[in-house]
Amino acid sequence: MRDEELQRALLDWYDAHARDLPWRVGPAARMRGELPDPYGVWLSEVMLQQTTVAAVKDYFLRFTTLWPTVGDLAAAEDADVMGEWAGLGYYARARNLLKCARVVAGDMNGRFPETEDGLRDLPGIGPYTAAAIASIAFDRPAVVMDGNIERVMARLFAVETPLPAAKPELKSHAARLTPEDRPGCHAQALMDLGATICTPKSPACGICPVMEACAARKAGIAAGLPAKAPKKAKPTRHGIAYLVQRADGAWLLETRPEKGLLGGMLGWPGSDWVEGEPAATPPLDAAWHDPGLEVRHTFTHFHLRLSLRVARAPLNAVPQQGNFHELTTFRPASLPTVMRKAFDLAKAAMPATSAPH
Repeated sequence: MRDEELQRALLDWYDAHARDLPWRVGPAARMRGELPDPYGVWLSEVMLQQTTVAAVKDYFLRFTTLWPTVGDLAAAEDADVMGEWAGLGYYARARNLLKCARVVAGDMNGRFPETEDGLRDLPGIGPYTAAAIASIAFDRPAVVMDGNIERVMARLFAVETPLPAAKPELKSHAARLTPEDRPGCHAQALMDLGATICTPKSPACGICPVMEACAARKAGIAAGLPAKAPKKAKPTRHGIAYLVQRADGAWLLETRPEKGLLGGMLGWPGSDWVEGEPAATPPLDAAWHDPGLEVRHTFTHFHLRLSLRVARAPLNAVPQQGNFHELTTFRPASLPTVMRKAFDLAKAAMPATSAPH
């Protein structure tokens, strides 16, 4: 198949089989003249970084209900946005989401730039996200490269060089295939193909619209591509978290530093997370109890084992770290996943009353 035939086959398949996604203007609607909302495209692409479509759908719908425009999001309280983001992970994305919204709303009259270069000047928007927004929202012939598209390119052209070293070659192939006509639909067709047919395991080659052009299928190596360099073993870090509840039900929480893991999120006071023995000072004077409980959680670059300490505190307790949050306003669901795991474990292990001290 020539490049033009490949492009046509992909678009014809997309027109018939495009996924119905809440942030997408489908091919039929595009043909009727309906245009994508750049705010929705941007929001979905930021949410989808390192996260699955299934996980993002409810978050996207909730965000766009609470903050229907980029101006609404820009005006939102940081804590409210971070709370709604809880569970999506990679919390630097949420901080950059707010920074970007405020730049677009304040400096650009609520309009996103239409070019890759203009988009890359915004906080939190890297090469992939800029290309995706330019392509999908503004129909620019940008070369979009996500994991699905990398996999499709590796198989179509039988690229056996392991990732990440293969990325430039895969992008070169994708650039050659990116059409001037309907480039946004073309990019989404490749995404959908990778998500539904050219899947990581057991690709459904028999129903692939471009199987005749697929060099890896012809060579019988499609299922093994893209090849990946061996991953380094993740280290294990250790930490201590202190969970204390005041006599009126309030919980002691702290806002984590803006920079670093879970930056700007609420969490339990505790130690640094280190590969050796953690050292921590309790956040207030109380009869601390070690219930023998440990949260295990995996981040991108390390495993975490977080030991818990629990206590009750009197009404007049004065913390040296963090602040008490009233029970009526405390939302465990707003905590990042590792902190919510700690809460779920610790609440059943709390002492019945605060011990005198």
